[in-house]
Amino acid sequence: MDQIETGSGSVLREYGSEQNLLSKPDGSATFLQGDTSVLAGVYGPAEVKVNKEIYDRATLEVVVQPKVGMSSVRERAREQCVRETCEAVLLSTLHPRSSLTLILQVVHDDGSLLSCCLNAACMALMDAGLPMGRLFCGVTCAIDSDSQIITDPTAQQERESRALMTFAIDSKERNVLMSSTKGSFSVKELQQCIALSQKASEKIFQFYRDSVKRRYSKIL
Repeated sequence: MDQIETGSGSVLREYGSEQNLLSKPDGSATFLQGDTSVLAGVYGPAEVKVNKEIYDRATLEVVVQPKVGMSSVRERAREQCVRETCEAVLLSTLHPRSSLTLILQVVHDDGSLLSCCLNAACMALMDAGLPMGRLFCGVTCAIDSDSQIITDPTAQQERESRALMTFAIDSKERNVLMSSTKGSFSVKELQQCIALSQKASEKIFQFYRDSVKRRYSKIL
């Protein structure tokens, strides 16, 4: 587990990840942000149902499974955010008329769940060896009642915030691939949160590299 300093006064919680945990999926990974934990599994490319077939690219399905109970509107919203991000980076035209399935199992939610889902998804896609134009990561920011910005907030900090934002950042240009926002905030605050997320993404991408390096150094 590594604690990540963003360099802007904000500290991300301790991060941890492990790839290739499951035997059945073509790629898998677990990702931890503090006490928030998500397990991801990727299946495919595989045969696709005719009614879902796309002639020039792969069909991507994302399923978010809550820790307990049935999926709700919140899971559907997270699925859409993760799917949009993955579709922006996957070179799906290399696998036309096929199916890709990404399943995200919430193990524990202590805040910043969507960003943890995004990070678990990216690590699982890498483990599956799927072609991607670039990597991505998720960063969540909360704005508290004193207008202070908190990166990677806990569930308690989220409840006490007046605004919550999650961004998917790409590894090449640090562009925002996807954003999910809730609450009231100004344009300036939005720009500040994006800038903080871009800064934090540099550390997360370095964490990706270190994690993969550690894994393959053990194999070799």
